Amino acid sequence: MPTIYFIRHGETDWNATGRYQGTRDIPLNDKGRGQAVSAGGVLGGLLARSGEQPAELDYSASPLGRARVTMELVRGALGLPPQGYAVDERLREITYGAWEGFTLKDMEQSDPELYAARQADRWSVAPLRGESYAQRLPFVTDWVASLKHDTVAVGHVGTGRTLFVALGLKTPREALEGPIQQGAVYVFRDGGFDIVS
Repeated sequence: MPTIYFIRHGETDWNATGRYQGTRDIPLNDKGRGQAVSAGGVLGGLLARSGEQPAELDYSASPLGRARVTMELVRGALGLPPQGYAVDERLREITYGAWEGFTLKDMEQSDPELYAARQADRWSVAPLRGESYAQRLPFVTDWVASLKHDTVAVGHVGTGRTLFVALGLKTPREALEGPIQQGAVYVFRDGGFDIVS
């Protein structure tokens, strides 16, 4: 199994205010751009210690702008040209449908019953006119199966949570616990993982 270096995109203004983005193309803010450059530096250190050359890895990003800009900043920090990476729909965030741009409070006010059902089972219950983590899992599993070389991937919270399950490292319930950090590198290797920041 190739090593996966997973990076969540940097912060956006919607992240900072607790608004759920889903597939809305919200750009990185200044802090987010800094987090992307920082993650590139962390990754460069990891590669240097393992004896890998950045140009020898494969690179793949979600098609959403915040992930693509993060990838380009990461590559720049590694001394690589910004382009030269694949864009893969399988790495995109789950769709929040009618709830995109909403805070949790907005979601609860718009549809209290669905909100309660989703809070009870966030893995399988989709947001209003959106999709669930369970619905995204086959795409991430398929992406993992397609890997031929050690790969740097930039995605989203949903990508990270489903990746843990696709790799058999967490149950769906465990994968929903805690944050998927921005500015960190998640290293999936040899049947385990590390988080380096």
